[in-house]
Amino acid sequence: MQKTLYPQSKVTHFHDLGPIRYHTAWEHQEQLFQQIVQQKLANRDLPPQLQLPTDNYLLFCEHFPVYTLGKSGKVAHLLLDRQGLADRQIDYFPINRGGDITFHGPGQVVGYPIFDLENFFTDIHRYLRLLEEAVIRTLAEHGLVAGRIDKLTGVWLDFEQQIHPRKICAIGVKTSRWVSMHGFALNVSTDLTYFSHIVPCGITDKAVTSMAAELGRPVDQAVVKAQLFHHLTDLFGLVIP
Repeated sequence: MQKTLYPQSKVTHFHDLGPIRYHTAWEHQEQLFQQIVQQKLANRDLPPQLQLPTDNYLLFCEHFPVYTLGKSGKVAHLLLDRQGLADRQIDYFPINRGGDITFHGPGQVVGYPIFDLENFFTDIHRYLRLLEEAVIRTLAEHGLVAGRIDKLTGVWLDFEQQIHPRKICAIGVKTSRWVSMHGFALNVSTDLTYFSHIVPCGITDKAVTSMAAELGRPVDQAVVKAQLFHHLTDLFGLVIP
């Protein structure tokens, strides 16, 4: 049962940030996140007729090469030292999302939903499954059959028989006061050699792949973005102004 008193709104502001350094995007996320939280706190002190609906945001971007380590991850899963990172021009940030270490870089579509989940539903499990579902539906449009592996967040190929399971999309989120940040990273045409310098998501017995690697041809990233946007809008019932 929803406990929200203020008017609920599924209005969601969409921004494609394009190529951007990770830290810059992180600061932007934090700013929007705090803006929503502060409005929620302000509403608590107002009578119902004066309370304002909170905003929701959906950001797409593509990062320059970076490794990010979630709060439950192990530093040992980064297999490069400081000099190795510098030599390869890869940034590194321990961050406040869940999950372990992953890579972001060119050839990925990264999505950051900054939602007040009280505008939608208060269920983190459902939230994660819907993010996965948007990716699964997008991949299906390219003839790739993807799905979930029990107890492993993200989207996988060969997820049923698991003869050679391969992660194609990593997901890691943070929520506080039912406001979300961070999100998903779908490998479209990512250089997969970057993953050889980490233990991706802390998983040692499964591989990482991309759409281009699986299809054996280039994939139009703009098309993938449009498909993801469509499925996210449909699954969450977003209202885009």
